[in-house]
Amino acid sequence: MSPPERPDLRRPRGGIVALALTVALICGLALWHPWARTPPTSSASAGGTDAAASAPAPLAVPSGARVLIFGDSWTYGSAASDPTLGYAYIIARDLEWDATVDGVRGSGYLQRGLGGGTFAERIAGLDPALDPDLVIVEGSINDRRLPSTGYRAAVTTAWDALEVLYPEASIVILGPAPQVLPVEPATARIDGDLAALAAARGWWYVSPLAEDWIHTGNYASMIDTSAIGNNHPSTEGHAALAHLLEDALAAMSPSSEVIAEAPLD
Repeated sequence: MSPPERPDLRRPRGGIVALALTVALICGLALWHPWARTPPTSSASAGGTDAAASAPAPLAVPSGARVLIFGDSWTYGSAASDPTLGYAYIIARDLEWDATVDGVRGSGYLQRGLGGGTFAERIAGLDPALDPDLVIVEGSINDRRLPSTGYRAAVTTAWDALEVLYPEASIVILGPAPQVLPVEPATARIDGDLAALAAARGWWYVSPLAEDWIHTGNYASMIDTSAIGNNHPSTEGHAALAHLLEDALAAMSPSSEVIAEAPLD
């Protein structure tokens, strides 16, 4: 008896409609996938001149989809009472994904993590056989203390490698979330750079900054400011982040098909 087939979430072979958009209007754009309802409002003002972008295709990730969630300490689950109570594990359980969580503390596009290298170095070490349907790349605020020089080039190198490694995967970029308030200027700059670069590729981009996921009203419950938590999401914060990301992904998923009524004679 042959095993059941995996849901076919691969990107269609046809082209997508190219749209001329200014960077100020590329809120929430990101990779064209086989999934999405209406474009999410998630976005950041991109601090670049990227003008042409592709409209992201609908993003629908059914249960059983093979998903890679890649990022830094937030993806690792730092400050949760148990790392498996981190946002990445929660969303995988909630949506019943066949998920691989790859979070390395301290890692970024320029910043090497605790034994895990930069994002590009870590991507080079990923298993090609993983063959995910969806890749979510989170972060990273770990680059905020480094010079901006070379940042966009490092992001481009990492994303190019990811596309080569998993050419059939759809990709969603989850920008950095603030660990302190007010948002640090370098974190805002990173968010803008990532939004612009994702838009230029036609990738879905989710901006916790633009969407105000963490604000003065919920900061105390979202972020563990103790010496142990070190300004990472608390257990409660991770759960909230998981649900916010679920909502963002739902906003990318296909809308119900509307069947037009036949005109009356």
